[in-house]
Formats: sequence, C-alpha cells, structure tokens
Amino acid sequence: QVQLVESGGGLVQAGGSLRLSCAASGSIFSIKTMGWYRQAPGKQRELVADITRDGSTNYADSVKGRFTISRDNAKITVSLQMNSLKPEDTAVYYCRVETAPWARAYWGQGTQVTVSS
Repeated sequence: QVQLVESGGGLVQAGGSLRLSCAASGSIFSIKTMGWYRQAPGKQRELVADITRDGSTNYADSVKGRFTISRDNAKITVSLQMNSLKPEDTAVYYCRVETAPWARAYWGQGTQVTVSS
C-alpha cells in the first residue's frame, strides 16, 4: 500500500505560477513512475506529466514549456512547477504513482487549482 499526500493548490491569476507537491509513504520501495493528472469539470481525467525513477519525463502537449515535473527519490516526493498558468489549466490535480511489479496505481486525494482570467 502507498499513501499520497498532495499540497500546493490554490487560486492564481492567469500568467502566475503554482507549485504542487506530493509525498509518498508506505511501500515506497515499489514505486516506479510518479506523475500528475488533472480533471476539469465535465471532462475526463488526463495526464499532465510523469517521471520515471531514472528521471525520464513525459508531458501533455498542452503544458510543454510551461510545467516542469521533478522527483526526489530519497524523500519519495514528486513536484509540479506550473508557470504561465492559463484559465484552461483550472482543474483538480491528482498525484499518481505506479508500483512494481504489477503496475498497480495509487492516487492522491486531489488538490484544486483555479486560474482566473
């Protein structure tokens, strides 16, 4: 079992920045990929960015060049630095980790990000 605690959401004006963080506990030795997803009202949950244990990253096209994902393998945390935020970035952001050996996924409780125009 893995527990995830997110922090850092909030309200920001368009063009502003926010940083999300997610701390994992429990069976942390099994964690492979860590990432962030988001879900806007009336839309499906979508990948924002993820990062493997060796640091390989993957971003949604809509956030490339604006968001940066990073992880600390010692502290078992993953962060998402969000710059140049747009109103369309408004969503609940969820931390997700994938564990070995069966690729089981665990989700955080979600943190609201609201970008005003």
